[in-house]
Amino acid sequence: MRRAYCLLDVFTETPLAGNPLAVVLDADGLDDARMQAIAGEFNLPETVFVFAPRDSVNTAALRIFTPGRELPFAGHPTVGAAALVAHLRAPQMLTAQDLRLVLEERVGDVVCVARHRRGQALAASFTLPRLPQEGGAAPSAEEIAARLGLAPADIGFGGHRPAVYGAGVDFVFAPLASADALASADPDVGHWGANNGPAIYCYTPGDEGVDYRARMFASGWGIREDPATGSAAAAFAGIVMRFAPPGDGERTLVIAQGVEMGRPSRIALSLAVERGALSAATIGGSAVLVAEGTIDL
Repeated sequence: MRRAYCLLDVFTETPLAGNPLAVVLDADGLDDARMQAIAGEFNLPETVFVFAPRDSVNTAALRIFTPGRELPFAGHPTVGAAALVAHLRAPQMLTAQDLRLVLEERVGDVVCVARHRRGQALAASFTLPRLPQEGGAAPSAEEIAARLGLAPADIGFGGHRPAVYGAGVDFVFAPLASADALASADPDVGHWGANNGPAIYCYTPGDEGVDYRARMFASGWGIREDPATGSAAAAFAGIVMRFAPPGDGERTLVIAQGVEMGRPSRIALSLAVERGALSAATIGGSAVLVAEGTIDL
């Protein structure tokens, strides 16, 4: 059967930057093994398969695969799929107003808002289906340093210390003391994400309009390094609330990722804080459609 697919670059307004994504449309009838094989064929950080929703009130159902495993939730596939589905189904309406979509993922229903203003890239945001929660114990600073090819002194800054958080997918969060340490981190020393375990998300303070810079390694998932990781940015809301909590109200943080890979990405993480607690958070960014085609399955 011939099925349509699209390739997008997500968390960027520029083609051939950001995080590449394959979206296979009309995926009904594909089984798990076939979807995993297709994701391996595309060999991109993630491939999304779009199905008819289980609940007819919702927009679509998504399955998300890396080259090595299925994910219950991921950020750049959600942003890219939401922007693409809105664009394909209601292009004229999308240029006049924002459109609300509900995408069914393994983590639950994800509420998204898509937009496309004339002269600008497609864009979408989603509300976190789960607020971030702390996971198990983090590896020690010494272990993290050894598995990143760094010195123990490179781990930590201010009050930030290694921790495990997830908002659907768990990550080890490793605060690094400088941009030089971030650039020197080696994705090939430690086999992060082995046996479906957590990947590692390294971060350090940013500059020039960027609040944080980050890198993510997950060779155990089939991703040596990810240009932009929305699910980690979602969980990062928990890191912010623990180590650098903002005051009550709404605040948007900009996270830059993929710079060291030559695929610069920008992720917007918006926090809503009430009485010192995180009440909601959203992840947003732009998406560029770069290719369309068909695949015979």
